Amino acid sequence: MTAVVHPDDVAPHVVEGAEVRTTFDASNGCDRLEQAVTVIPVGRVELQPLERGQAVLYVVSGRGTLELDGTPHELEPDAGVFIQAGERPTFDNPGPDDLVVVGVRTREATDGAPADRKVVVRFGEQPEEEASVERTFRYLINQDAGCADVTQFIGIVQPSKAPFHSHPYDEVGYVVEGTGVAHVDGEEIPLRAGSCFHLAPGQVHCIENSGPGAMRIMGVFHPSDSPASRNYPDNN
Repeated sequence: MTAVVHPDDVAPHVVEGAEVRTTFDASNGCDRLEQAVTVIPVGRVELQPLERGQAVLYVVSGRGTLELDGTPHELEPDAGVFIQAGERPTFDNPGPDDLVVVGVRTREATDGAPADRKVVVRFGEQPEEEASVERTFRYLINQDAGCADVTQFIGIVQPSKAPFHSHPYDEVGYVVEGTGVAHVDGEEIPLRAGSCFHLAPGQVHCIENSGPGAMRIMGVFHPSDSPASRNYPDNN
C-alpha cells in the first residue's frame, strides 16, 4: 500500500492527445477511488465517456472550456468539476499554456445526479469553514452540487503539525502549494506541490506543514462526509 506518489515518478500514457499519469488505483492499494493527473495540450481533446460512477476534476493551472452534452463550462484554476456516468468530456484549450487537471473517479456504479446539479464550482465563491485549530477548508463538489458519492474540497493548513488522527472515509489528495511531511505508518514522507497521497479509512496519520506559509491541499473522499470528521487514537 502506497501513501505518497509524485506524478513525475509515474510513467505517462497518452489518451486522445492528453498526457495522463495515474497516481492511485487498485494496483497500489486504493480500491475505491482512482486518481490521475492529466495534462491537456493546446487544442481540442475529446475523451471517452465515463462508464460508471462519478468523477470530479480540479483545475491546477491553465484555462479553457469543458463541453458536456453540447453545453460549454468555463474552466479556471481552483475550479472543481463534476462529471457523471455517460457524459463525454471534451476540452478546448486556447493556450498558450497546458491545461492541468487532477481527476478522481469512483469505481462503483452510482445513481445519477439531479438535473439541476452544478458542473463547475469555484473556490473563490465558496465560504471558508473550520476543520480544526490549524486547518480550514472550502467545499468544491459535494452533495450541495448534486454529487452524492464523493466530497471534493480545498484544505488550507497553517504552519503546524496536527495531532495524529484518522478519518472514516477513503481519501486521496493533491498538494496544490506548500511543503510539508506526511506522517503515515511510522514513516515521514516529504510533501511538495504536486505530491499526491492516499489515506485508507481508519489509517492514523498527520500532515505537517513545515513551510513558512499556508499549505493548500485538494482532497477527495468517499463516501461523502466532512473534512472535519476526525478520530483521535486516544479516544478510540
